[in-house]
Amino acid sequence: MIPPLDDILENFDFLEDWDDRYRYVIELGRMLPEFPDEERTDANKVRGCASQVWLVKSVEPGEDGAPRLVFQGDSDAHIVKGLVAIVLATYSGRSAAEIARTDIDEIFSRIGLKEHLSAQRANGLKSMVDRIRADARAALAEA
Repeated sequence: MIPPLDDILENFDFLEDWDDRYRYVIELGRMLPEFPDEERTDANKVRGCASQVWLVKSVEPGEDGAPRLVFQGDSDAHIVKGLVAIVLATYSGRSAAEIARTDIDEIFSRIGLKEHLSAQRANGLKSMVDRIRADARAALAEA
């Protein structure tokens, strides 16, 4: 199970060496719940990622009645799978309005990953976040 985002951020604060940080990212990817094979479809594939990335969402009513989005994700690449875990820790289980307000760039800058991602991985990260935000906008429009 993926730790809460605050725990992830705190753990990154303790890791000074980039090899250790990358190992932690990979470890986070290993914590993702098992992704169902039947969800590895073209419709669930995130476009714009060099690696294969799949995202699945479900929309649930929140305590206040506002839509709450829960995501599952996976990748075929170890580091990208870890990035998926961080993205899910950031957005999954949040209301559509919270998702729209949350700036992942700020989070990735804080943990120092933003400047250490290759251009392809940064584009893939942007594609994942764009997809999640589009899902949130759609959920708000339907509410």
